Amino acid sequence: MLSLIRAVKFGVLVATATFALLGAPSQSQAQTGTVHAKIVKAGFIVGAGGGEGTLTYHGRKYHLKFSGISLGTIGIAGVELVGTASNLQNAADIAGSYTAVGAGVALVGGAKVARLQNASGVVLELHGVQVGLDLSLNLSGLTVAVQPSI
Repeated sequence: MLSLIRAVKFGVLVATATFALLGAPSQSQAQTGTVHAKIVKAGFIVGAGGGEGTLTYHGRKYHLKFSGISLGTIGIAGVELVGTASNLQNAADIAGSYTAVGAGVALVGGAKVARLQNASGVVLELHGVQVGLDLSLNLSGLTVAVQPSI
């Protein structure tokens, strides 16, 4: 009889843990959107840049504004980037300041690849081709603002 009670308690504990894990929000419930951006950057030692773009998320387009600074910049260049924004719970999550994460940020001429993350956990993975001369030691910060939907 005592072993039957223990088995029932264990079964209830396992069932409770299973339901708790299934009901908890997870990163797998986060969504991905498509990002298009046109950014221009210019500077000598300290550079500044900005641009515009769109986020396509759940069939709607949201207008984006980009701004940022970089150190060690010499030149003027423009880049058109496309890619994804992942870990979105809603379109407003894309807003914020981004920093480079992981390897693979190419910052000297030609093809550009960037993997950036903001405080909300949104990850931008962007790629494109640069036009112009831009010698840059690092990407210090990129800020994205969401404008009213298009």
